[in-house]
Amino acid sequence: MWTEAWLLPATLALEACIGYPSRLYARIAHPVVWIGRLILALERHWNRTDRSDRVRRALGVITMIIVIGIAACSAYALQTSLLRHEFGWVLLILLATTGLAQRSLYSHVHDVLRPLLAGDVSTARSAVARIVGRDTQTLNASGVAAAAIESLAESFNDGVVAPAFWLGVGGLPGLFAYKAINTADSLIGHKEPRWRTYGWAAARIDDLVNLLPARLAGMLLVIAGGGGLAVMRRDAVKHASPNAGWPEAAMAGALSIRIGGAAAYDGVLYERPAFGDGPHASANDLAKALSIYTRACGLLWLIGLLAAAGMTLAGN
Repeated sequence: MWTEAWLLPATLALEACIGYPSRLYARIAHPVVWIGRLILALERHWNRTDRSDRVRRALGVITMIIVIGIAACSAYALQTSLLRHEFGWVLLILLATTGLAQRSLYSHVHDVLRPLLAGDVSTARSAVARIVGRDTQTLNASGVAAAAIESLAESFNDGVVAPAFWLGVGGLPGLFAYKAINTADSLIGHKEPRWRTYGWAAARIDDLVNLLPARLAGMLLVIAGGGGLAVMRRDAVKHASPNAGWPEAAMAGALSIRIGGAAAYDGVLYERPAFGDGPHASANDLAKALSIYTRACGLLWLIGLLAAAGMTLAGN
């Protein structure tokens, strides 16, 4: 008999097989797009410059309460309704796959690796521009590889480990609440003057819900890569984010390379911390990073299976 304990491993397995059904989302849009539209609509109405910082911060808090509440309550209603039916769990798993990005992340990074290995840096630049925010027009082959590796490591947490963690903890409501928080952070959780006060709650809540998953993601990469623990422990705290540095430093340590450092955004050069020791990244390092990522996903599956088995046995 189906039990909710198996939701996590079943979702991880199915999402790895099917990814995003792009034709479906071309018609109805991905759930994250719906959440994003709500966040941006509230931001347009409430984040006005004629309001004081105190008021805008309060409205930002209210925005997060509304967005998280709608996402979690909608997911709870769906989960409760579906589990009343004999095969409702099939639809529940399909819905849960929308919150994970194992397959799409692999595909996007592989799209960078393929031309890079063939020596086609121009095509590789175009591919990496789809997954990073930095300027890519002048990146050489090493710069493209490093950008892809950094994105792969950070997105392993944001797109795989953290949503899986909250799916395991809170079922579909936990997953949808996390995606709402993460989407809000990406849209309004910025330090620029426009969002600094209004997006304060989004940024702080995102930091909180990623606290444990980011460290788990780092450990999974260390184990999957057969090393990098010392580099992760040393360099993770260099990052401006309390969480993003953990998987990035872990990946750098596992590959024995150096990533991070200066990068240009919208024509402005920013000095960023470097992670790891050794040479700069190469196309071969990106290939190794994808292999480590795949093994780390496998370890996450194993955790999900063991947890589900343990809960099932405990319930009998």
